[in-house]
Amino acid sequence: MTRVLLIEDDPAVRRGVVLGLSRNGHETEAVGTGEDGLEALAAFRPDLVLLDLMLPGMSGLDVCGRIRETSRLPIVILSARGDDIDVVIGLEAGADDYVVKPASAALIEARMRAVLRRVAPAQADTGADTGPTTVGDLEIDRNALIVRKRGQELPLAPSELKLLLFLSAAAERTFSRRRLLEDIWEHSYYGDARLVDACVMRLRAKIEEDPRHPVYVQTVRGFGYRFGPLPA
Repeated sequence: MTRVLLIEDDPAVRRGVVLGLSRNGHETEAVGTGEDGLEALAAFRPDLVLLDLMLPGMSGLDVCGRIRETSRLPIVILSARGDDIDVVIGLEAGADDYVVKPASAALIEARMRAVLRRVAPAQADTGADTGPTTVGDLEIDRNALIVRKRGQELPLAPSELKLLLFLSAAAERTFSRRRLLEDIWEHSYYGDARLVDACVMRLRAKIEEDPRHPVYVQTVRGFGYRFGPLPA
């Protein structure tokens, strides 16, 4: 059973999502404001957060940022518009995925499962041994799912960690956005490149000395992204 915290101010949407989650066997806590969501976070201790962006008072973006200050808890945004700039900002703030409302229970369930799979260690997903490896000033421990920079553990969100594991397992190989979406987010490609780009931006901010001139996660113009090669 997955414990899901739903933060959604629309009572009708809240009832519908809770009903769908309950039918799929999830334990759900549903609240209508960001402030109540942060309180429920500590009391309910969810495995995943479904977060509406347009909340009264504290916005969903603020809630997302507050969660990311202390936790790598999976966050899935609920948005009324797929082209909303707030979705991009939410992804940049640390959300792992998004669902456009209205959404079926099956779609929400699929996105939740995909995000939760990124949290679980899976050697098949990384294509590499699970022992710790050192690359430059990064130590990547695939078994413990921990990344350290100069000995300090980095607070990577699930998508950031999965992206780093995936790219570093095939260093110097270039992957298209389409391939990354399919392997990491488990999406078919239909314009969701912003998921990849936002995640790369967040990951670079945490692992690179100068994110404007990345060493680890490099852009291959016109193709996609690769890990390294590192300068000699």
